[in-house]
Amino acid sequence: MKHIFLSLCLATLSTLGALAQQQVEPQTTEANMPQTLEGSWTGKLNAGAATLTVVIHIGQDADGNTICTMDSPDQGAKGIPAVVNYVSADSIQLNIPSLIVTFHGKMTGNELRGNFMQMGRLLPLTLTRGVEVVRRPQSPAPPYPYKTEEVTFTNETDHTTLAGTLTYPEGFERRKKHSVPVVLMITGSGLQNRDEEVFEHKPFLVIADFLARNGIASLRYDDRGFGASTAGDSTGREATTLDYKRDAEAGLSYLRSLKRFGKVGALGHSEGGCIVFMLGASKAADFVVSMAGVGVKGDSALTAQVNHIMQLQGQPTQLSVSQYRRNAQSANSPWIDWFLDYDPTPDIAATACPVMAINGDKDCQVLASLNLSAIKRALPQNPHTLIKAYPALNHLFQHCQTGLPTEYRNIEETLSPEVLKDMAEWINKIAR
Repeated sequence: MKHIFLSLCLATLSTLGALAQQQVEPQTTEANMPQTLEGSWTGKLNAGAATLTVVIHIGQDADGNTICTMDSPDQGAKGIPAVVNYVSADSIQLNIPSLIVTFHGKMTGNELRGNFMQMGRLLPLTLTRGVEVVRRPQSPAPPYPYKTEEVTFTNETDHTTLAGTLTYPEGFERRKKHSVPVVLMITGSGLQNRDEEVFEHKPFLVIADFLARNGIASLRYDDRGFGASTAGDSTGREATTLDYKRDAEAGLSYLRSLKRFGKVGALGHSEGGCIVFMLGASKAADFVVSMAGVGVKGDSALTAQVNHIMQLQGQPTQLSVSQYRRNAQSANSPWIDWFLDYDPTPDIAATACPVMAINGDKDCQVLASLNLSAIKRALPQNPHTLIKAYPALNHLFQHCQTGLPTEYRNIEETLSPEVLKDMAEWINKIAR
């Protein structure tokens, strides 16, 4: 669930936990360091209780004019447009209208030193020439010991065309027909690509790779209106969970139409973990894997999320559900308006197929104690169902310290090996 409403505002920064330092990879050596502002500059903005990575990219357009963008990689924000008000050989002044930010900097050697101002608050900021290096050791790289195929399928109801990657296990064509299970992967809230990429982590790619190495096929796809997928009748801003459910139904129908696989299942994370129960209730899937799926009414789940994060940050103030609803509805978002009123209990109760429902016990966004317990109460009895809370795992199923979203980017692990192993073993067991 990406709807955690993080902000670049310095008022919000003071509530964020301190972040681990990343190595900055120089773009040049001292010997050939250019005496120009062009390039990428990286620094840490210290707002007292918080440290936030800031990256400024300076370049030129086709007419030779200086152009600039800013990244906040710790919050997953890239390419934020900036307006260059003044530039010389060693100095720059810019503002970022969308964030009400200004920055004045002067280059001294390999550093760009200046002041960062937002909403009247002035902070010193020193940027070093270069970009951060983040390690993602679990991300697979070719050559792969399995086959992949680029495919598209269509949600005829909403006129969306979804583009994705179908991954086959090694030796798929030599196996007994209909012996290989396949899973459709469904992302969490917010527009995402087929890898569910966030903070350079690619969890769905990691899952697809592991499943293929363990005899399980998968299809992962870009969300409607994102990547290579078309928006159809509604854009990502207008779409609700029901719209994404219809896209997923189309994906399952497509997999069945291929007549290559055995059991066809749905695997979803966060919002996708809710959608799999909708698919289970309608008998569209032979089995479902819910990773951090919501088990209670949307407004209760989101209120608990905010209160828990505030508590971990030393702010014990408790919002009521009605207070949260008033705040959230001011965003004028069809997605949030629908989700606030959605109670997944009937869908969970109607899911008779095998279910694997998992959560991390340090998940700050979908609390295991609240949601996994509700899923367990509502699910029909099934000898193949597995419900499990993993110790010390966060919402992304990474091993963590606090579980706060501010840790996600600085954790090298993309997804717990134990979760991957359990998932593959469970699917292979129920797919026999």
